[in-house]
Amino acid sequence: MRPLFLASVARSGSDPLPVEDKFTGEVFHEVSLASPEMVREAIGLASASRGAMRALAGHQRAAILERLGEGIRARHSELVSTLVREAGKPVRFATGEVDRALETIRISARVAMEAPGGLLPLSSSPANEGYRGSHMRVPVGVCGFITPFNFPLNLVAHKVAPAIAAGCPFVLKPASSTPISALILGEVLAGCGLPEGAFSVLPARGADAEAIATDDRVAKLSFTGSDEVGWMLRRRAGKKRVTLELGGNAAAIVDETADLLDAARRVAFGGYYQAGQSCISVQRVIVVEEVYEAFKERLVAEVEAVAHGDPSLESVTVGPLISEADAVRVDSWVAAACSSGATRLVGGSREGAVVPPTLLEGVPAGEAVLDEEVFGPVVCLVRVRDFDAALVEANRTRFGLQAGVFTRDIHRAHRAWDELEVGAVIVGDVPSWRADVMPYGGVKDSGLGREGPANAVEEMTELRLMVIRDPDRS
Repeated sequence: MRPLFLASVARSGSDPLPVEDKFTGEVFHEVSLASPEMVREAIGLASASRGAMRALAGHQRAAILERLGEGIRARHSELVSTLVREAGKPVRFATGEVDRALETIRISARVAMEAPGGLLPLSSSPANEGYRGSHMRVPVGVCGFITPFNFPLNLVAHKVAPAIAAGCPFVLKPASSTPISALILGEVLAGCGLPEGAFSVLPARGADAEAIATDDRVAKLSFTGSDEVGWMLRRRAGKKRVTLELGGNAAAIVDETADLLDAARRVAFGGYYQAGQSCISVQRVIVVEEVYEAFKERLVAEVEAVAHGDPSLESVTVGPLISEADAVRVDSWVAAACSSGATRLVGGSREGAVVPPTLLEGVPAGEAVLDEEVFGPVVCLVRVRDFDAALVEANRTRFGLQAGVFTRDIHRAHRAWDELEVGAVIVGDVPSWRADVMPYGGVKDSGLGREGPANAVEEMTELRLMVIRDPDRS
């Protein structure tokens, strides 16, 4: 049974947590579960390490992150195979995730060496004569992290690496269905030179990890997961800072100026990579009437070529969903839409936890597969009159994470940027595109705050001002 990490030390939990191979359904590993007492102990020891973490100079924090990157790189193959099995992630996307985690760590090491702060101009008023202002950012203290199953390594890195760069101790609860990659990161981190007690990686049941959200010793909560759970945690978080990266219902707009074949190829990627289990997976493709039929013909051909099945095969794009229960749910949403008048252009029967790439058109408003977050390999084609109607349709959702706009009209691109209610507008590509350096997050039910190393460090620190009076000039 793989140990957990409590206050930087490998420990055994009282109960085992079985981890299934998401394609075969077989249990292939067990990890230690943390008890509520362990979670509270971890928070207390992290709180005691605040001074030591804060005292680390920028170059020391960067060196720790560089050693973390070296350790992850040395275990690259192990992490890829772990992601294939514990997350059902196709091998090429698993490889990409490990590479992205290394990039996230590298960027965070750079941010650690950038001393945030500067001078505050006080010359705006004669009353300020003789006063000089300076500001810096200081760590907020203990951070509590709760991470999801769909990117169980890189989304952990997006919280852990900025915390180290900021000088914050942390307690991490990884997703119960995919805890192994986070524990491997913990194994590497244990040898990187962090102060005693500065980090914990604790697989735990949701109720047993409640203190991460409610304990006042945790100064900052960062959660990635469902909107229902995220907003509930915010209500319970009390006075602590909160960052939420929640769900999506991402739209890609295609207008009459777009390169239709390029747009179809990108949608066939953005809607189906890692079985659509991404908050920014393309779920709605909103196409103007003038090119709807021509685009549909191209998209159908592209989607029919998307391979599904065993995630260990290089050719596979769509592997299993995280559980067969999720596959049953997605299948039922598709069936309900078809019963209400939608047409299935591409797709087939569910195969255990694998849902074949599915393309629908004519889905009535109100159907879950169109209006909620499907989190599966399903894309809905929506026909609209013109570009203005496309913008209105794209905003017809309670989510607002990212949107894609395929247009060659720069004025339309700017109008989309002005009018789409999202955290980012990706022009000429799908909303599924993300660079790890960029500020990432959404509006409406999609969340609160921004991730990306520099932005995360800002949210894990607070501004501290110093004003000095010169008595000879004041």
